[in-house]
Amino acid sequence: MKNSCLIILAFVGTFVSCKKSENTNTSPQYKSLTEAVYASGNIYPKNEYKLTANADGFLIKQTAFEGDAVGKNQLLFQLESASQEARLEASSNILRQSEANFGDNSPILDELEAQLRNARTKLANDSVNFKRYKELYDRNATTRIEYERAELAFQTSKNDVSARRKAWLRTKNQLYVDLQNSKSNFKVNAREEDNYRIKSFEAGKLYEIYKKQGELVRRGEAIALVGDANEVYAQLAIDESDFVKVQIGQTVLVKIDVYKDKIFKAKVTKLYPKLNKADQTFRVDAEFVEEKPNAYYGMTIEANIVVSENPRVLTIPKNYLVGSDSVWIEENGDKKKIKITKGVENLDMVEVKSGLTEKSVLVLGN
Repeated sequence: MKNSCLIILAFVGTFVSCKKSENTNTSPQYKSLTEAVYASGNIYPKNEYKLTANADGFLIKQTAFEGDAVGKNQLLFQLESASQEARLEASSNILRQSEANFGDNSPILDELEAQLRNARTKLANDSVNFKRYKELYDRNATTRIEYERAELAFQTSKNDVSARRKAWLRTKNQLYVDLQNSKSNFKVNAREEDNYRIKSFEAGKLYEIYKKQGELVRRGEAIALVGDANEVYAQLAIDESDFVKVQIGQTVLVKIDVYKDKIFKAKVTKLYPKLNKADQTFRVDAEFVEEKPNAYYGMTIEANIVVSENPRVLTIPKNYLVGSDSVWIEENGDKKKIKITKGVENLDMVEVKSGLTEKSVLVLGN
């Protein structure tokens, strides 16, 4: 990036390449000097996201393809898993059985209720029989053994009714719990089934699909890339030496290869403070403020971020500099080296704040 010669001429708003002066001698001139920071980067859609799989399965169906517009929560891909289908079917069968066991015509509860009714009938009979023997015993009309046998039968029937009623309640409660567990298990499996249906989060354009039909997709694996086709931004890389000059709100002039000589205007909207150590650059985002390019993902761009605009300053070609602050001049036929005070600069020109005038004659150094 430091070796690039791309700059902007502020008045015509076009990109040109820097080149050395063909004349050996020259004089400083008053010009409009725009200081700009060079950047390269790409165009990306806003709100882009990757659709990922939440379960393992084979991709058996897709309803959209690269370049298609997709709506919010639109079903895009369908996965298939034999084990999941088996779990869902099993939980569905268990739920149906649990509903039948707890329903109005529950065979389990019907059987217990029948047993309880029979026990109550026997209790009624044994109660009547006990009362009869008690009356007989009170009149000394029967033996104590017969009386106690009737009393024992009554108590046994009474305990049997109590036990069967408790068994009926206990079984009914357990069947209710089983039904709720079956419902929960079915919901979990049904929800897990949703993991095999991949839907879009937001409306946008389907830019790329990473999997083909029939391929195995693992949980967490990306399937497709979606982004907002109506809103794009420029993602720029700025050399670390120039990053301190860049501020939010500065104008950015963007050139895109596919648009030939057309220049798009943007504004710096975000600065990222982390240095990319691989190429020693910082990331800067810019949003287009007038006409926007088409949303082709990843288009390569070159840009200049306008740092300052000076309508009339004394300038010299940059290739006449010797070191960082000296030039050679011709004076009375002699050549001598003098120091100057620099101002703003770009890749072609340097502002001279002191040390030279319009009448000074500059010569190239040896």
